[in-house]
Amino acid sequence: MRPFDDIVRLERAEALDRPAAAIRGVVQRLLRNRALKDALHGVWLGHPLHPALAQLALGSFTSASLIDAVGGRRRESSGLIALGLISSVPAVAAGWADWSDSHEDQQRVGLVHAAVNVTALACFATALLRRRGDRSAGQVLSVVGGILSGAGAALGGHLGYRQATGANHGEEVPHVGPGDWQTLGPLEEFPLGRPVRRLAGDVPVFVLRRGGISSDVTVLSDRCPHLSAPLHEGGLSEVDGEVCITCPWHASVFRVRDGGVVHGPATAPVPGFESRVEGGVLQARVRTLPGVPAG
Repeated sequence: MRPFDDIVRLERAEALDRPAAAIRGVVQRLLRNRALKDALHGVWLGHPLHPALAQLALGSFTSASLIDAVGGRRRESSGLIALGLISSVPAVAAGWADWSDSHEDQQRVGLVHAAVNVTALACFATALLRRRGDRSAGQVLSVVGGILSGAGAALGGHLGYRQATGANHGEEVPHVGPGDWQTLGPLEEFPLGRPVRRLAGDVPVFVLRRGGISSDVTVLSDRCPHLSAPLHEGGLSEVDGEVCITCPWHASVFRVRDGGVVHGPATAPVPGFESRVEGGVLQARVRTLPGVPAG
C-alpha cells in the first residue's frame, strides 16, 4: 500500500456527503455577492487565489513550529504565528469559495483538508495565548500545529495535483489540438446564434456562428477550463456589450470573442481556434503557443 492510498479512499467516502452538502449551502449563501466570490476565486488575478494566500500562512506556521521545536526565541515565533493567523483569514475564505464549486469527490477530500487545517489553527491560536503564562505548553501546541498544517498541506496538494482542483483543464489544448486546418462542416449547417459542438481532429470545439462570413464565426475549446464542462450546452448572454457563454455546471462566464474569463469560478481563459471559410466550408486549427508546435 502506498502512503497516499488512504487519501484516495477519502474520495469515495460517501459519509462525508451529508455534512458537505450542509456546509456548501451555508458557503453559497454567504457568498451570494458575485463580485466577492469572483475576488475570492482569483478572477482579478488570473490565478486561483487560495494557494497563493495559503503559502504565506503555511510558511509562517512552519517557521514558528521549527523555532519552537529547537527552543528558539519566543518573540520571533509569536510574531510568525500571529502573521499566520492573520493571513489564514482570506486564505480560508478563498478556499471555501473554491470548494463550494468543486465535484463531490473533491469536496470530500476538501472537507477533511479544512478540518485538519482548522484544528491546526486552533493549536496555533491557543499556543499564542498559552505561551504568555506557560511557554512550554505553547511550544508543544505550536509544534503540534505545525505537524497538522503539514498534513493539511499534503491534502491540499492531493486536491491540486491528483484531483486537479483549481487547475486549468484547458491547458493541453494548444499541445494536442490540430495545427493544420480541420474541416468542421459546411457553414450553412451551423445555426445562427446557437453554439454547437464539433471535433477539430480529436479535440471537441464550441462553434458559434453569428453571420455568413468567417469573421462572424467563433471557435473555442468546448471544455470549460474550470472542470471540463461542455460549454456548448451553456447559455448565451450579453455582458458589458460582449457576447458571453455561461458554463452549464458551475456558471463560469466567458467572452465568446476571445475566451476570456468574465466571472468565476474559472480563472483561466478558454483556448481559442483560428477559423476560416473555404468554398463554403468552415475550417479551424488550434492557436499554438509561440515556438511550441501543436500535437
